[in-house]
Amino acid sequence: MTPDRPVLVANCSGFYGDRLSAAREMVDGGPIDVLCGDYLAELTMLILAKAQAKDPQLGYAKTFLTQVEDVLGTCLERGIKIVSNAGGLNPAGLAAAIRAVADRLGLSASVAHVEGDDLRGNLAAITPAVDSKPVSANAYLGAWGIAEALGAGADVVVTGRVTDASLVVGPAAWWHGWSREDFDALAGAVVAGHVIECGPQATGGNYAFLDEITDRRLPGFPIAEVAADGSSVITKHPGTGGLVSVGTVTAQLLYELQGPAYLGPDVTAHFDTIALAQEGEHRVRISGVRGSAPPDTLKVALNDVGGFRNSMTMVLTGLDIESKAAFAEEQLFSVLGGKDRFAEVDVRLLRFDRPDAPTNEQATAHLRVTVKDPDPRKVGRAFSNAMVELALGGYAGFHTTSPPTPESAFGVYRPAAVPRSAVEQVVVHHDGTRTVVADPPTGPVPAPAPVASAPVLGPTRRVPLGTVCGARSGDKGGDANIGVWARDRAGHAWLRGFLTPDVVRDLLGPEAADLDVEVHDLPNLHAVNAVVHGLLGDGVASSTRPDPQAKGLAEYLRSRIVDVPEGLL
Repeated sequence: MTPDRPVLVANCSGFYGDRLSAAREMVDGGPIDVLCGDYLAELTMLILAKAQAKDPQLGYAKTFLTQVEDVLGTCLERGIKIVSNAGGLNPAGLAAAIRAVADRLGLSASVAHVEGDDLRGNLAAITPAVDSKPVSANAYLGAWGIAEALGAGADVVVTGRVTDASLVVGPAAWWHGWSREDFDALAGAVVAGHVIECGPQATGGNYAFLDEITDRRLPGFPIAEVAADGSSVITKHPGTGGLVSVGTVTAQLLYELQGPAYLGPDVTAHFDTIALAQEGEHRVRISGVRGSAPPDTLKVALNDVGGFRNSMTMVLTGLDIESKAAFAEEQLFSVLGGKDRFAEVDVRLLRFDRPDAPTNEQATAHLRVTVKDPDPRKVGRAFSNAMVELALGGYAGFHTTSPPTPESAFGVYRPAAVPRSAVEQVVVHHDGTRTVVADPPTGPVPAPAPVASAPVLGPTRRVPLGTVCGARSGDKGGDANIGVWARDRAGHAWLRGFLTPDVVRDLLGPEAADLDVEVHDLPNLHAVNAVVHGLLGDGVASSTRPDPQAKGLAEYLRSRIVDVPEGLL
């Protein structure tokens, strides 16, 4: 711990299932002070709940345990701390498992865990009121439990549901000795944490401008060098693939974002104050971030078992695609006894076909049918077998993309809130002693500023929006966000006036026509952020969209033909 220099926090995981070798790559690739990993997407909590229901000793990300076993000895030898939210629904169980690994390896490691986020036994304070028995109910805790554990000498800290950025904020607050009222510094660390939380998405992964990625190897995982004032440099280890540029960092800053005021449990970070600068090859400086007091409530993620679902896809080829699709749908539900016998039916005709196609594959379209119901018998083999029964009596060229499939359970995600007074964040140290973590001071939630209108920039030309703009999209529960950025001030001046809620709805087509859309301006990033409420229904696990996490939504928006001022081309 050397407070007069930045703390080097390296990410080794962006989700449960990310590159297993990343922990070793980050430990061996160059100097770092802290190895962190994010494993808890909203969907992951449902996955872990299913695992815990089968075995109460589970409920944590098992792949993290494998990574710890691989690097623990090296980390202890070099003084590298390990911090992760892989504890999921059972951080105590994961901490015990890590201690067992250390004992088996003959290592002496101090392992602490943070708890208090799991509200399944205390639902009364949650708003809106919970009238069911969710399989997971977790408050988003902040960074001070992590900082407390590190300050008490922990080598490894595992948590349950903390905010993703807390995995960087906690180590930075410990390293630099910040107080709970150092809001600007804390906000800067939140921004750095938001950039590296999704691993290689900050180093060229999922980046809109593919031609800028000249090193096409798998991108290295990111590192945040967080200084005492909260400013940071985003970089990666030398010799690794990918790219760290103002563009790749901007893209990740816009990922899964809502308004410019980024509400967290420790601080409200104001994303409209962020300044980015290319400091050198694969080095981007983040500075100027302002912070204010956090709200007096904590975000809560609830997951319920929503019922059972099944999907089957019929392939339609050649001529009369729409007529064949209507005939197939009519036949299928006639065999099944009508659509009304299911709680929900979703039928989508996905057109890939083209006239006079040069190959058989290019002449095909898909009719994707999804059914949901509380009764698994209705949507299991009874559904998928009925579709296969049409094989010899259906439309010409009938075939499916898969054999009959069984039903599967799906979850329903609900966002909620809880007063801080109803949640007690606790650090459980290696020796079993417990420390209650104090809350920071709180304040009002700032209102977003209105988006300014665009100046008239002369004649226009019809081109894809992506000719002049990058974009990144993602899911926030049932909502989708699309962050769109321009290359310069002139492009942003046009973009912020052009991309209104009505234009977003129009460009996204029928599925967004009746949805509420917000558009927020982020001038320092030359960007705007659109939030499309309800596009994903009841969340990723329940959504029937072919792209349930809206990963491709931004690229679809970029492909749309719009009128762009010729001066920007």
